[in-house]
Amino acid sequence: MTVTGIKEIDKSRLEIEIDCERAFVLYKGEVRAYGIKENRELGEEDYEEIMTRVLPKRAKLRAMNLLKGRSYTAFQLKEKLEKGGYPDQIVKEALDYVESFGYINDERYAADYIEYHKETKSRNRICIDLLRRGISQDIIERTWEDIVGEDKKILETEQIISWMRKKHFTAETADFKEKQKMAAFLYRKGFATENIRNALSLDITII
Repeated sequence: MTVTGIKEIDKSRLEIEIDCERAFVLYKGEVRAYGIKENRELGEEDYEEIMTRVLPKRAKLRAMNLLKGRSYTAFQLKEKLEKGGYPDQIVKEALDYVESFGYINDERYAADYIEYHKETKSRNRICIDLLRRGISQDIIERTWEDIVGEDKKILETEQIISWMRKKHFTAETADFKEKQKMAAFLYRKGFATENIRNALSLDITII
């Protein structure tokens, strides 16, 4: 295998290209230690050592350090490691490692997020937020039902009323245009149309 490119990422790291494909990222000291130079061959033994010893250890430590600061979904942690230049197989190995200790758990992440935000965000807003974090629709729906269950309509109605108060909106005294504007605002917040109409006690078209 031939080193076809070496690109500086920052003051300490270099991206190595092998046979015209991005291979991995190493520290400059490691590049020197392995004698990696552009247009030169990289021995199979050195390549195997990098891929089976150097990078897996570093990726696992990186994952652990990231998780010390905050919780991550598997998707978020995967993105972080990929941005660090780790090859796919190394990323998978690091994810499997932290998952084996229970350090990342998408169901637990979803449960914590729903529990924390259920009284301030609509179900749709929470769902969108979790989907963006890589949580599957199935996990979101199952976890939502486990935590909120039959109280979901009451909870959303309370949230709608809370927003109405924040906006100093009173349905009894508001005219048709004001009601329609408030309904549209609540709809954009992700609340169900039926719950909006019930909370406002009106029958209008939401735009």
